Amino acid sequence: MENQNIHVILSFILYLAVMMSIGVYFYRRTQKMSDYILGSRQLGAWVTSLSAEASDMSGWMLMGLPGYAYVAGLGAGWIALGLALGTYANWRFIAKRLRKYTEAANDSLTMPDYLQNRFHDTSSILRVISAVFILIFFIIYTSSGFVAGGKLFNTVFGIPYEYALLLGAFVVVFYTFVGGFMAVCWTDFVQGVMMFFAIIMVPLAGAYMLGGISPTYEAIYILNPEYFNPFSKPDGSMFSVIEIISLLAWGLGYFGQPHILVRFMAIRSSDEIKQATKIAMTWVVLSLIASVLVGLVGRVFLPTVLEGTDVETVFMVMTHQLFSPFVAGLVLSAVLAAIMSTASSQLLVAASAFAQDFYKSLIHKEASDKELVWTSRTSVIVISIIAISLGLNPDNLVLDMVAYAWAGFGAAFGPVILLSLFWRKITRNGALAGIIVGGLTVLIWKQFSWFGLYEIVPGFFFSMLAIYAVSLIDKAPNEKTLRIFDSIK
Repeated sequence: MENQNIHVILSFILYLAVMMSIGVYFYRRTQKMSDYILGSRQLGAWVTSLSAEASDMSGWMLMGLPGYAYVAGLGAGWIALGLALGTYANWRFIAKRLRKYTEAANDSLTMPDYLQNRFHDTSSILRVISAVFILIFFIIYTSSGFVAGGKLFNTVFGIPYEYALLLGAFVVVFYTFVGGFMAVCWTDFVQGVMMFFAIIMVPLAGAYMLGGISPTYEAIYILNPEYFNPFSKPDGSMFSVIEIISLLAWGLGYFGQPHILVRFMAIRSSDEIKQATKIAMTWVVLSLIASVLVGLVGRVFLPTVLEGTDVETVFMVMTHQLFSPFVAGLVLSAVLAAIMSTASSQLLVAASAFAQDFYKSLIHKEASDKELVWTSRTSVIVISIIAISLGLNPDNLVLDMVAYAWAGFGAAFGPVILLSLFWRKITRNGALAGIIVGGLTVLIWKQFSWFGLYEIVPGFFFSMLAIYAVSLIDKAPNEKTLRIFDSIK
């Protein structure tokens, strides 16, 4: 084996050992279901903000978005802008109110749990339908993380893609299975710090090697001046209004992402939301700008043009050429960190949905905390196996898989979360209609791609319309529901 690979491997082993140690540490502190799912609501502002953003951005920030910027130039900035605006709106309007409401609504532990308690739904249908869509879209989302991990190990070490996929999945499953929510959040915190410094370092180092910012700008401009026009594509054609709306619409997805919303539910106090918002927005804005710059700088830094799905390896290829083997290994560990932070969060939420919202609601209502914790852990393994099977095709594009799952959550749950927090007249049947209409619209629209419009846009709109219409013709919420709603103000 080459000496270079040995140094990179040592860096990876060091990183993976730390992540797995965190899982083992929190295994001893996980006794109750509230510990495993929500960490007993004891997260501080720093861990809440960085774990939320690390689990949000995932491998696509270091692979998918730079790959898109490598091809489209500043046109990729529309996605970054939509995500930054969506992140701010989520922290500004949703975080504090959701933290208070989930505690007031019978101390809800999961999003389906919250919806059932919010509307006092004794039938459990709202909870079960929510859990169904969570499982569907999280399997796709988790699979995208495993695909990114497979591409990482395949690119760095030349390991066959299928084995690389299994290696990355194993580590994620290990510390999620063992440590639960606190292990996931603390590993996400470490991974968030690593991702931030890695995504900043690579474009700056690339520009430095090219002679500085001005020579780098000139080199990109000479290659193709359209890379600096956010309204045009590299071939000179203009982005259509529908294409720009579709890119900006990524921001709509934030209101319905369970793995992000659960961080708001777990913060120690709603008073810490303000500080967490500042930390999160600083991380997000700088990281997204740097992610786009990786693609732009990589376009002129790399001597060989990347094509097809290889464009998503631009960050990794640049890292190999910019840094010494050991430093490159640490930087590339940030890609693994990005992948693992999101996949672990998604696995945990999906497993919690199965244990808390299927198993306890429909199969064993008197299940003990210990039984539910082990049901969740078993679910982690089963869901991982399904996600791995979906990701076995190496031609899968990470960004495409993430976009599908992101739209599914945004459309199915975004409108119902927004209106459940801010609209007094929303009813249980209205919420149920919104979840079903939003989720099904995404699943159907994706197959036909009508008008070239990103499926989250019609899904979000139709879900909102369904909630509003059904709630107006439905029986008004009862006094107890309205009293709790009014108390949150």
